[in-house]
Amino acid sequence: MHLHILGICGTFMGGIAAIAKELGFKVSGSDANVYPPMSTQLEGLGIALMSGYQVDNFDDDIDLVIVGNAMSRGNPMVEYMLDRNIPYTSGPQWLLDNVLKDKWVLAVSGTHGKTTTSSMLAWILEYANLTPGFLIGGVPQNFSCSARLGSAPFFVIEADEYDSAFFDKRSKFVHYRPRTLVINNLEFDHGDIFNDLSDIQKQFHHLIRMVPSNGLILSPANENAISETLDMGCWTPTEFSHTELSIHASDINIADMSTGWYVEKLNGEGSEFIVSFNGKEQGTVKWSLIGDFNIDNGVMAIAAARHAGVPSAIAIDALGEFINTKRRFELRGIINDISVYDDFAHHPTAIAKTLAGVRAKLAQQAKPGRILAVLEPRSNTMKSGVHKDSLPASLNDADEVFIFQGDKVTWSVSDLIEQCNAPCHVEDNIDVLINNITKHAQAGDIIVVMSNGGFAGIHEKLLNCLATPNV
Repeated sequence: MHLHILGICGTFMGGIAAIAKELGFKVSGSDANVYPPMSTQLEGLGIALMSGYQVDNFDDDIDLVIVGNAMSRGNPMVEYMLDRNIPYTSGPQWLLDNVLKDKWVLAVSGTHGKTTTSSMLAWILEYANLTPGFLIGGVPQNFSCSARLGSAPFFVIEADEYDSAFFDKRSKFVHYRPRTLVINNLEFDHGDIFNDLSDIQKQFHHLIRMVPSNGLILSPANENAISETLDMGCWTPTEFSHTELSIHASDINIADMSTGWYVEKLNGEGSEFIVSFNGKEQGTVKWSLIGDFNIDNGVMAIAAARHAGVPSAIAIDALGEFINTKRRFELRGIINDISVYDDFAHHPTAIAKTLAGVRAKLAQQAKPGRILAVLEPRSNTMKSGVHKDSLPASLNDADEVFIFQGDKVTWSVSDLIEQCNAPCHVEDNIDVLINNITKHAQAGDIIVVMSNGGFAGIHEKLLNCLATPNV
C-alpha cells in the first residue's frame, strides 16, 4: 500500500512517515520546503520526498493520502485529492487505526513540557528494557530517532491539543485513546484555533472521557484549569504531584504526604531532588537539567512509568542518564566566557519558567553573571498579540531583553520597551539585533535565545559575532 503524506517534514508527520515505513508501507511525501533534520532522517529510511505541492507529486499508485494539519483548502494537492476522490485521512486517525488501537498508550498533554516529558518517559521505559514505541514532536537525544514502532505493548506519544486536519477540527489527542494520561498544565494558547481557555478545556474533557477506568490520570495538584476540567467528569483514578510544597524539607508536613507525589529540592537550581510517593521516599534524582519546571516534568514521567510497571527507583536512575531534548535550554556554545543557549519557550509561562531556572543556576555560581533574553515572537498566538500584555512580566528575571520584530507580527513589539523591568531593545533586522547583543554581552553572561522556529540561524551567527566582535 502506497501512502503519500502532505506536510511530511513536520516533526509529527515525519514521525508518522517513519512508523509507516517500519510497518512495511511504501511511503512518499510532499512539503513546502524539504529541509533537515527531518528530510535527512526520512531520506535515510528510503522515503521519497518532494518539495512543493505540485499535483504531479502524486504517483498513479497512491492508495491513501495522510493530510497534515498545515494543509488547507486551495492547496493544489488537496484540491486534486478531493476532485479525484483519492482516499485520505489525518495523521492522528491513521496512527490510531494502524498503531495505537493495539497499544497501551501513555499520552503526555498540556500547554508546556510535552516534548520533554514524553522524551523522559520513553527513555525510562527504554532504560527498563521495555523497548517502547514512541512519537515525540522534537529530537530526543537518548534515541537516534523521533519516532519508532517499538516491540513492547507500550507507546509513548506527545499529545498535542492542536487540531487534526482541515476536515477534522478536533484536537489531535482525541484520537489517541490513552490508558495513562499526563496533563502537565493547562493555559490558553493557540489563539488561531481556540477562542478562550474554555474551548481548550472542552477538548481536554473529550480526552479525559476516553481514559478507561483501569487507566490513570496524572497532573499537578491545585491547578485550577485542570481541576475544573476534571470536575466536568472523570471516571478514572487520579494521582497528583504537590511540588508547590517541596522547595525545602522543613516546609513539608509529613501528614500531607500520605497521598500523591512530592519532591524535596536539594539545591536551588533543581539539579538534585528527592522524590516521595504516598509518604515513602522513592529515591534521589541527580541530573544535568535545571529549573522547577523540569522537576515537574520528571515527576510526571516517573509516575507514568510506574503505572506501566517500572519501579520508581529504576525510573530515577534512568533520569540520571537523561539528555534533554534538543532546543530545550540546549547549550549551543561558549565564546569568551559567554554562554549561548537555545530554548523552545514561546509562551509567557514557559519564558518565565526558563528564565527563573537560569536565575537559580546563576545563583549557584561564585560570581553570578547576567541573563540576556533574546526573544522571537513566532507562534501564531504570539504573532497575533494574544499574550502581549503578559509578556513583559515573563521577562522579569532577565537583566537585559532583546526582541525581534518579525514582519508577520501584527502588533508593535516596541510597546514592550516601557513595560519591561530590564532594559529592552527591539529590532526588525536580525543582523542589527545580533550586533546589539554582542555589544552588550559581557564575560559570565548567559544568553538565552527563545523561539519555536529557526530564528534565521541566529545561534551560529551570534556565536560567530561574539568570537569576532570588531569585525
